[in-house]
Formats: sequence, C-alpha cells, structure tokens
Amino acid sequence: MNTHIETSARYGYGFIGAPFLPSGEDEFYLRNRQIEQLYPESPRRRAETYRLVSQAEIRALEAQGNRCAHWEDFWVRDPFDPRLIRDSFFAGRVRLGAMEEGLLRFHDYVLPIGVVNSRIISCDIGDNPAIHDCRYISHYIVGDGVILSSIHEMDTTNHAKFGEGILKEGESEDVRIWIEPLNESGGRGILPFHDLIPADAYLWTVYREDRELMDAFLRITQTSADSRRGYYGTVGHGTVIKHCLTIKDVRIGAGAYIKGANKLKNLSIKSDFQEPTQIGEGVELVNGIVGYGCRIFYGCKAVRFVLGNNCNLKYGARLIHSILGDNSTVSCCEVLNNLVFPAHEQHHNNSFLIATMILGQSNMAAGATVGSNHNSRGNDGEIIAGRGFWPGLSSTLKHNCRFASYVLIAKGNYPAELNIPLPFSLLTNNAETTRRELMPAYWWRYNMYALERNSWKTRNRDKRIRKVQHIESDYLAPDTVREIVDASALLEEWTGKTLLPPSAAASALRKAGRSMLADETAGPITLMIGNRCLERSNQEVKIIKPREGYRAYREMLLYYGVKTLLEFFEAQGIRDFAAFQDAHPEPVSFNWVNLGGQLAPEAKADALRDAVRQGKLKDWTAIHGEYRRLREEYPLDKALNALKTLSFLAETESPAGTAGKISPERWDQFIRSAVEIRRYIEAQVYKTKLKDYADPFRAITYRNAAERDAVLGSIEDNPFVKTARKETADFIALAEKMRISFQKMC
Repeated sequence: MNTHIETSARYGYGFIGAPFLPSGEDEFYLRNRQIEQLYPESPRRRAETYRLVSQAEIRALEAQGNRCAHWEDFWVRDPFDPRLIRDSFFAGRVRLGAMEEGLLRFHDYVLPIGVVNSRIISCDIGDNPAIHDCRYISHYIVGDGVILSSIHEMDTTNHAKFGEGILKEGESEDVRIWIEPLNESGGRGILPFHDLIPADAYLWTVYREDRELMDAFLRITQTSADSRRGYYGTVGHGTVIKHCLTIKDVRIGAGAYIKGANKLKNLSIKSDFQEPTQIGEGVELVNGIVGYGCRIFYGCKAVRFVLGNNCNLKYGARLIHSILGDNSTVSCCEVLNNLVFPAHEQHHNNSFLIATMILGQSNMAAGATVGSNHNSRGNDGEIIAGRGFWPGLSSTLKHNCRFASYVLIAKGNYPAELNIPLPFSLLTNNAETTRRELMPAYWWRYNMYALERNSWKTRNRDKRIRKVQHIESDYLAPDTVREIVDASALLEEWTGKTLLPPSAAASALRKAGRSMLADETAGPITLMIGNRCLERSNQEVKIIKPREGYRAYREMLLYYGVKTLLEFFEAQGIRDFAAFQDAHPEPVSFNWVNLGGQLAPEAKADALRDAVRQGKLKDWTAIHGEYRRLREEYPLDKALNALKTLSFLAETESPAGTAGKISPERWDQFIRSAVEIRRYIEAQVYKTKLKDYADPFRAITYRNAAERDAVLGSIEDNPFVKTARKETADFIALAEKMRISFQKMC
C-alpha cells in the first residue's frame, strides 16, 4: 500500500530524521536560521517575543472550533486575539505572529486578518496574515502581511531543492534535475541554480570539450546551495496567493501575486516590492527558477526551465528544457530545448522553437517552425543564430543550421541545412528556380526603420531594476563587426573566383575581388555559390547585389567605428585622437564572444574559463564578479575595437594594402563620412516607414487619409521617426564638436 497509519502524537514532527539530523541539533535548527534571514534587522528580538499560548487562550481557541495536536508547542506573539482564529487545525511546532483585528487588502481583494478554516502543520506565520480556506499548509515560513486564500495543498519536503540542480544528503545522482538546451538528444546539459544567467548557461552549454571546466561548473553548482535536509518553503512579506491547487517545495519572494495556479513544484520564484512577480490562472510550473518581475499567465506550462528577469509567459506557452534571457516574451507557442539570450519575442500559437541557441533581440513570426522532429531520422539537432534572428511567416528550417546576426528568412520551406555567414541579409526561396537567394546587408539598404527600431526597442523595453548583466542593444557592436569583416572577405573571395583561375592564392582572389566590388563603373556581378558552402544540397545559392551589399558593409563599419569612438571620447573627456591612438599601439583582435547578451573579447572570456578551471574563481558569485569587471572594461574594449575597425578600413582602401596609423586628415574624413551616413540612416528610417502611407494597398481599408492618420497617426508624428531625427541632430552636434577639438589639437 502507498498509505500507512501513524500515531497522531508525532503529527507535524520528524521533518528531519536520522541520519540527517546533526548531533546536538533539533529538527527546527535550519528553520530558525531561515527566520533570522527573513527578519535580519531584529531576529533575536523577534525570537524572544514568542510565548506559549495560555490555557485561557486555548479554551477560547477551542470554543472557536479550533483543534491542535500539540497545544504545548503552539507559540504566539502579542498582540494576539484568539477570536481571529476559527475552525482551523494545527499540528507540530506552530508559531503565529502578532494579529490584531482588521482587514488585509490587495487591490479590491479584502480579507479579515486571521486564520480561518485552514490546516497548518509546523509553520511560522508572520504578523497580521489573512489565511482563509487553506486545506493543507505544511512546513512553510510565511512573512508579514501575507494573504493565503483557498489553497488545496501547500507543503515542503525535507529534501526540497527549490528548482536548483543540487543533490541533498543521501540522494543519488539519478534524481538530479538537468536542463538540456540546444540539442534534443542531450549532450549539453546544465544545472539550474538560483542566480543562473545566460552567460553561465552559454559557457556551460558551448565549451563541452573542456572537461575540467564542465567538472568545475558541476562542483561549483553543487556547493552553491546547502545540501543539508530540512529547509522550509518560504513566502515573502506582502505576497498574495489565492485559489491555487498545489504548491510544493517552492520558495517565493516578497510582493508576489499568485492566483489560480494549477501546480507550482520545485521552484524559486524571485520577487520583491520593486520587481514583483505575478503568476496567473491555469499555470503549471515544475523544476525551475523564475526571475524578478516576471509575469506568467493563462495556462502556461514550464518544466525544467530558467526565466530571466522581466520575462513574460502568456496564453498557453510551453517552455521545456529551456533558458530564457531577460526582457523576453513567449506567448502561445512551444519552446523546447533552447538557450535564448535576452530580448526574445515570440507571440504566435503556431510557431515552434526547438533545439536552438538564439543570441538575443530575436523575433519568431507566426507559422515559423524551427525544429519539429519531422525533418530527420533522429531528434532535432542544433540551430545557432546570432542577434536579431528573424524567421519570417511560415518558414521551416532543417537542423543543423547556423545564421549570422540579423538574418531575415522569408516565408518558405528550406529543405536543407543552411550556413549563412552574411549578417543583416535576406534569405529567400526563388519560386521559379526553387533556388535559395541571399541578399547581403538587406536591412541596412531596405529596412532601416526596423533595424534601428530593434535597438531602440531593446533599450526601451528593459524595465529591469536589477541589471545583473549588461545587454548590448546596438545592432552595430563588436560581435556584428566581426561578422561584417568576415562577410566582406567572403564577398571578395567569391568575386575574385569569377576573375582569376581557381588555383589562385586566397590573397590574390581577395585583392581582385575587392577591386571589382569597389569599382562602381564595372558591370553587374553574378555570384553563384555551390560546393555546399551555404546550403547542404547540390543547388547553388545566388548572391543578390553583392557590390551594393559590400559597399553597405563598409558604410556600417565606418559608422560604427566613428560613432563608438566619438561617444567614448565624449564620455572620457578625450580631445586628442592621435594621443589616444598612440596610447594603444598593440593590435587587438576582432574576435569577440556574446556571453548571454554581454559582449566580451574572446581572449578575456578564455581567461575567465581558465580561472574557473584552475580554481581561482571558486563560486558563481566570483564568476559573476568577473562579468561585472568585463562590463566595466567594455567601453574601452569597444573603443579599441572601433579603432581597429577604422584601421582595417584604411588599410584595405590603401592601394598598397599597408597597415599604419590613421592620419588626422583621414580621421577628419572618417567623421565627415559618418555624418553623411547618419543622414542616410535618418532618411532611410523615414523612407521605409513611408511605405505604410504611400503604398495604395496600405490605404484601401481607409475611407480617406484623415481616417488613416486617425488610426495610424501621421508619419511626421511617428515617435520613432522623431527619435531618428533627434539622434541625427545629436550625432552631428557631437561630430562637429569633436572635429573642432581635434583641429585645435592639431
């Protein structure tokens, strides 16, 4: 039988049994320490103010329909009014905080202070609670001013791990909770822990060949939380929980609002009064960590997961074996076996994201199917996509694939694996030839409004109070610069192969291709890329408008280099470009790593891994401290990357192709060119948005222009069009200010 009979004398006791109870301690020793953590300002005073309930109070309580298995272990704090406790049962050691007659209000939900029609087993209850119609509450520590109403079951086991991937004393390895991102077949498993962020998940997921690092992460995670048995579940001050079915082994922060949840099991729910977390009707969450300020509503299901801060799960979303970065929203759809960096948007019931690593600022359109278990002989493999990944309406991809940043995939079925190294490109299916076509720098040339708005939107939607990790939001940054440099080299080499014999050296191919791509007077260039370079098929992929894309890439590099340096110089009070250049003569690398939304030079990320492997960083707190240090160094690192970018442009534009310093004259020319590019950006923002007004088919549902403008607003009043104009004015003002300063120095 699964059930057995026990004597009522021990009801509520024996939470920690032999051999897990240390010598000289009682079963409440960890509970008492948790109380001290809940009331750090006055734990001793609070402990001293508890008293046993008196005989007169026992009679009054029993007259109110209350029963207790152990009145001799029923503790209260004054002021205590027995009339506020009715029709309830208590067992084990119960401590009730002060209770005075009154009402506890949360918005329009108001309940009398007290305990009514509830069963409470070995709990600490804070001051002035409203606990009504709770059928079973066992081994919880509840803060002050908490509302618990209509809860079927709320209990904690002595081996509760609260969503963390640790083992408690006496447990075997097979009960450890792993999350398996990026690959449905496993092989990249990581352990969730209370403070996990995407940077941790990235290092743990990607560098699998580094066995020492993997062992270190496992060891660090196991020791990051206490493995002793006997911790109670907690409910922070001011939290409201109502109309829920099962809450088991859950740690809940302050100020949370939980209503109508079906099942919450083995979780840490972070919340406080600055960033309260809300969980709504029909939600089922098992084995996970929920970040601060999250909102989870309307039938969502999540199993083996980590949610970053300020995330939304809505409308039946399914999140399984996945880590979701800060400021992300997932609605309606299925997300399985993924590591998703911050600022991800996915809103549609008929979209699937399976077995991927998405590097942030991404958007999944309706009908997009990224992994479905129907396109290979085995489980879905892996898809890795850079920032700004955007698979369009009803697009389907086959594992394995890799995409550079800001690749837009047009609607269509893509039957073969893809490797798309050209950032900011448009990938399409040619309906007539059934051939894939790739347009480099599409966003820069034809959809500037969306490109610029993506960065603005990422910053604007960042409502985090706790910004544990810096998130790079600019679409032009060291990671995308690396991709642009590599993509430019590919375009040069591919073009060179149309001019020189196949046996020509790579340097000769690139030089010839560079000249051809830079020659505006030459005829059009046709590039057909085969040999399974871009697609795992025998079909060639056509590169559309390679010369225009190449030119756009160089504009992007120039604008990034100048803008980054000007902003750094302004922030640091630097007015001498030559002195800055002389102060940093050592070459720097274009190789950077996206650590969960935070960018860092690859060499520094490697050094961080070395420090973990060697035991110099002994816990996650120390590792996170290194992320903060990298964040502090980021402005200079980024400025040096910008300087290298301009040096690269100057070198490749030189007839001799020689490296050297940027002269004051060349720097001034770069600034003037960047101003013109900024004007181009503003004009393109306006032009691409104007399509919503100028296209006659966009107007056919409106009776007249006035109705259209009443619905859409006029283009002149568009907030982002105004933002683009202001940013242009600010950039030109900064550029002119710096030019004058540099000219004076010269």
